[in-house]
Amino acid sequence: MIKKIIPFIFLLVCCTNANDSFEWVGKIPESWTLEEKDFEYYLGEFHTRYPEFHSRLKAINLWRIGTPYGLYCLGEENEKDGDPIIRYDSSDCTVHMLTTLAYAKSHTMAEARKNMIDIHYKPDLKSKKIPSYDSRWHFTSDRILNHPMTVDMTYSLIDSSNIEKVEIELNKKKSGDLFLDIDWSSKENIGYIPSRSIDKNVLSKLPSVCGVAFVKKEYFKLGIVIAHEGYLIDRSDLIHASSEFGETVNVTLIDYLKKDEKYRFDGVMFFKILSGN
Repeated sequence: MIKKIIPFIFLLVCCTNANDSFEWVGKIPESWTLEEKDFEYYLGEFHTRYPEFHSRLKAINLWRIGTPYGLYCLGEENEKDGDPIIRYDSSDCTVHMLTTLAYAKSHTMAEARKNMIDIHYKPDLKSKKIPSYDSRWHFTSDRILNHPMTVDMTYSLIDSSNIEKVEIELNKKKSGDLFLDIDWSSKENIGYIPSRSIDKNVLSKLPSVCGVAFVKKEYFKLGIVIAHEGYLIDRSDLIHASSEFGETVNVTLIDYLKKDEKYRFDGVMFFKILSGN
């Protein structure tokens, strides 16, 4: 009789832990209110409680809900852009993506800073990553397609006949001028799923944690494809830094896609987030 009861208890405990494992996140102090040493302490706790990378990425996303919104709040800490290389007290959509990934990979603030440089900047001709405005991964679509920590999943989620495509030179305006004053542009053929085609069937094919990026056709003339991005959690919940709400929020993706019965964006790209280890 005991042999039958023990497996049942073990299964019950495992299921309970799986369901309740993220409740701890809601009981600790709000991330953006902490002193740096306290923030660092909790980074270590996240690694202890969530040893699996994507569970930790989800947990840190949940912890950062409510972070105040701040546009273009990262820099190189130099004369050209004096903003910090990494921060947790403010985010825009891309800052939330990159810093959350850096924190999920790090036990300490020094490690997070190092990882942020690795994530946010492209290598130079000597394969070194040195923070500079010119070497940033400025364009989300470029990062999705070419960054070693992301894998585009868009084509695997829907029949190719339903994929819309754009041939574009990133950072090159229709006029021929560069959008950003950097010595870089890139010709890409980018596929995306029209917003009207995003449904539960598409979402069911996604991993429990991934990235989602939103396409705006009117930006194509500027050499830009993506207008916004965030994390998709449990194939449903979009956690993103929102200028509309002035903070990082958690909303249902299907509901977010429409505002006043109109689609906010023309399409969506989905991408895997890799640990990079």
